[in-house]
Amino acid sequence: MGENKWKNLLISIGISLSVGITSAMLTMGGMRVYMDMYHPPLSPPGWLFPVVWTILYVLMGIAAYLVFESKGEDRKLALTLYVIQLFLNFGWSIIFFNLKAYFFAFAWLLILWLFIYLTMKQFRQLNKAAGILMVPYLVWVAFAGYLNLAIAIYYSIH
Repeated sequence: MGENKWKNLLISIGISLSVGITSAMLTMGGMRVYMDMYHPPLSPPGWLFPVVWTILYVLMGIAAYLVFESKGEDRKLALTLYVIQLFLNFGWSIIFFNLKAYFFAFAWLLILWLFIYLTMKQFRQLNKAAGILMVPYLVWVAFAGYLNLAIAIYYSIH
């Protein structure tokens, strides 16, 4: 891999990670809030979230890089969908942790899941590996949806 390709790969991963880092900084007390709140069955320990999200952001960055380097005519659409889902990803934790708007966060998460799916589908058309790299993210957000909805329901009746 040439020097320019390594640079592009690192930039792509950096963009993805910076979205997560910025969101985490804006929701600094998020993990403390999570630790103090109701945990539905199958809830993972709090320490697992930053580990999983770091891995997912790296996988997203690699996937975006593969699409960026592809020559497909739908590359611009794929990367536009990618940016939209990054924006939605960024906004979810603010809605959930800062605003504590749990049902709104769940609705936002459904839209995020849809855009991840659309991004994954477009990525797969341009580069099969890029589409596959988005699958763990799609699955994790579906699981987050379960947690989010369970929390929303719990706090709406308690």
